[in-house]
Amino acid sequence: MAKFGGFNAGGGGGGNMQALMKQAQKMQADMLKAQEELADTEIVATAGGGMVEVIMTCDRKLSSIKINPAAVDPDDVEMLEDMIIAAFNEGMKLVEEEQQRVMGPLSGGMGGLI
Repeated sequence: MAKFGGFNAGGGGGGNMQALMKQAQKMQADMLKAQEELADTEIVATAGGGMVEVIMTCDRKLSSIKINPAAVDPDDVEMLEDMIIAAFNEGMKLVEEEQQRVMGPLSGGMGGLI
């Protein structure tokens, strides 16, 4: 029986291929479930001692920005802008940590492709 690329040309490796396909389908289902979980998970990040708050979902969508009226100084808009940026960046960091927590175990066998 001829062999090509490590597979029997006569079809003797079909069981391994089926097992591999099943494993791939399970991994795909697990990934979809994890992505749905991330889309439903919200993080809250603040800056300026809580003067600015951002709420984001873990699929990187900004849901809400709350600004304490005391943070609004018409003579210092730049400080408010900086607080918004800081809160957003903190939110992105928290999102990445949550994504790693949820997706990390699933991407172990993918060579870091996820």
